[in-house]
Amino acid sequence: MFGRSKTEPEPSSPVSGKGHATPTRKEAEAARKKSLTIPKDPKAARAAARERARGDRLNARAGLASGDPSRLPARDAGPERGFVRDYVDSRFTIAEFFVPVAFLVLVGSLASRSKSLQSITSLVWLVMLGLIVLDSIWLAFRVRKALAKEFPDASTKGMSNYAIMRGLQIRRLRLPKPRFRAGGKPVVAKQKAKR
Repeated sequence: MFGRSKTEPEPSSPVSGKGHATPTRKEAEAARKKSLTIPKDPKAARAAARERARGDRLNARAGLASGDPSRLPARDAGPERGFVRDYVDSRFTIAEFFVPVAFLVLVGSLASRSKSLQSITSLVWLVMLGLIVLDSIWLAFRVRKALAKEFPDASTKGMSNYAIMRGLQIRRLRLPKPRFRAGGKPVVAKQKAKR
């Protein structure tokens, strides 16, 4: 009932349709093994793997430094994330001053034996942390609003956290490198000005 009817003709040859016979499993495995270029020496194989991984890391680092969209990792790729980076980079954030203030608080608390100066440095520390939290919340709110206006149909999931993490980084150490200066009007990078 469900099988082949007895009146159907048998296929004439195994090569009909594609022009060559299907290789056997043994032949396919032999061809695959032949195409692999793994050194027989385990030390050489490990060294080659390390060198490939190092090259991949250097390539990814160069892509981050140049800001080339085709070489960015998934964490930083996409027009929405580029918009968030530009939005954060074109503004001052209180978190940018965290490291210098933390250094001053540390030096002030260690160098001083005065209880009043130590309590002042502790107060400055708490105020700084509070300001960073409030500024980060305000930044996340503004980024969500700007993204909804710029990309109304796109998903903005995780963009607030991305903006906050970008704002917490020291400006000179941000990767991809900022394309805009903080404060005032944003300055377009040279490569975009040529277009």
